[in-house]
Amino acid sequence: MTTTMKAWQVTEWCEPEGMHWNEIAVPLPGPTQILIKVRAAALNFFDILQVQGKYQVKPPFPFTPGAEVSGIVEAVGADVTGFAPGDSALAMVSQGGFAEYALSDPHRTFRVPGGMDFPAAAAFPIVYQTSYFALVTRGQLQSGEWLLVHAGASGVGMSAIQIGKALGAQVIATAGSEEKLAFAREQGADHAVSYSEPGWVDAVKTITNGRGVDVIYDPVGGDIFDLSSKCIAPEGRHLVIGFASGRIASLAANRALLKNMSLMGVFWGGYVHEHPGYVSECQAALEQLAGAGKIHPRVAKSYAMTEAPQALRDMANRKVIGKTVLIP
Repeated sequence: MTTTMKAWQVTEWCEPEGMHWNEIAVPLPGPTQILIKVRAAALNFFDILQVQGKYQVKPPFPFTPGAEVSGIVEAVGADVTGFAPGDSALAMVSQGGFAEYALSDPHRTFRVPGGMDFPAAAAFPIVYQTSYFALVTRGQLQSGEWLLVHAGASGVGMSAIQIGKALGAQVIATAGSEEKLAFAREQGADHAVSYSEPGWVDAVKTITNGRGVDVIYDPVGGDIFDLSSKCIAPEGRHLVIGFASGRIASLAANRALLKNMSLMGVFWGGYVHEHPGYVSECQAALEQLAGAGKIHPRVAKSYAMTEAPQALRDMANRKVIGKTVLIP
């Protein structure tokens, strides 16, 4: 096995263009670690925030960003069971994905599901785990309920639409362009509404015959959050996934009172830290849905690993639809 590899490194808080493509030593797996030769690494919006120093998790310098990978098991630690060199695997890594090799924890490493290539497998774990946690564990979404998914053409939006439909919900997706609205419909959304138009709240009310939606999946925040409470149904659940708009909004308590609505935080990372077994339980449920053909990651664009700064910049500029992956 080679002893060196190329990896993107962050040596100070910076924009993606400030990262360095360095040659470093291939990490050696500890007793409870797996070394994966990366065949694809998926991008997430929090990767940009982490590089900029704006994410809640701030690794020591230098660090390599990237949290979702797929590839071939290269080596395993002495205490690892269930994986062997040569196995195809996907993994959720705390960092280190934007490199030719990455270390993973066996409890967050899984076989590549049948029917998925390496790019799709890399795009599978975190966004689908997040949406399953949001809609099933936190939101308790029921068959026949109305689900509103904001940013329906993003990675998390795509997964939320697919899982919502698999659960039997009626799904309305929002997005900012005709291309993105069409993508949301392709993922199964029953209705797609442009939140670039000032009348999107009224459109949601019209679609739901004036009642509003039962569950709101909101990774955007900001103005979208503010307006969403105007189209939530009585006893509705507003799921706070993130703040891609850049502004953390707040809700007037009287609005929650009058509608008997719930504002629910969805922090998958914090939850699995407190409930370590949840990752495997969730993955098993997701693999069942994938095996039944009800969910499947859509990789809209691939970049070479050397193009990681441009890929992150395109994501920051909202040029990305679905999931984007880096290919070494």
